[in-house]
Amino acid sequence: MRRIWSYLPLLPLTLYLTPFASAQSSFDVNLGFGTAQTGSNGAGIDNANSSNAFGSCSISSGDTFCQKTPGLGGFFLGFGGDVMFKKHLGVGAEVNLQPAQSNYGPLQYRQTFYDFNGVYAPISEKRVVLQLQGGIGGASTAFSYSQNSCVGTAVCSNVAQPVGNSTHFQVHVGMGVQFFLTEHLFIRPQFDLHYIPNFTQQFGSNAVPEGTIWVGYSFGER
Repeated sequence: MRRIWSYLPLLPLTLYLTPFASAQSSFDVNLGFGTAQTGSNGAGIDNANSSNAFGSCSISSGDTFCQKTPGLGGFFLGFGGDVMFKKHLGVGAEVNLQPAQSNYGPLQYRQTFYDFNGVYAPISEKRVVLQLQGGIGGASTAFSYSQNSCVGTAVCSNVAQPVGNSTHFQVHVGMGVQFFLTEHLFIRPQFDLHYIPNFTQQFGSNAVPEGTIWVGYSFGER
């Protein structure tokens, strides 16, 4: 949960623009639920029992301590918002992250994508808005490993020890259709593509597709 809260400062930045946005057109805040997926790069990492603990290894080498790295997947939680300065044109920001860690060979990892976008709405009607996004941002993969710690035999705990982050630049494009359930409340199914140079250092492709269902609230006029 601390990881999630660390990205919430993006929302006050967007909220700061609310009065200006209301005077011009509209301001949206939204919460998303979805997944991003790509395959494994086929690499291996030796577990803690090896003399090469947490070092790289070859899956086909016969090393019994070598564990294959996984593909990217699982549940992602999103936070976002946009300001439409005009009916068809605006700017926005999004953060998508895994609230829970997943296994990465003998390690655990948590993936985060964040991006800042131009927003174009070629169709903007009372109940339906087609939204196209394009921008830049970053992708961060945080790694840790679990370690058991005991006091005597009575009290034991499992502690996650951070081992580092891998951060990359990304280019982002997205398309979503925003359906208004009421005058201000909306739901937006959205497809995104993240292009991340050198992401194959962690996973199987530099291009990562993502699907998200955003639920949000629109302030101001549309």
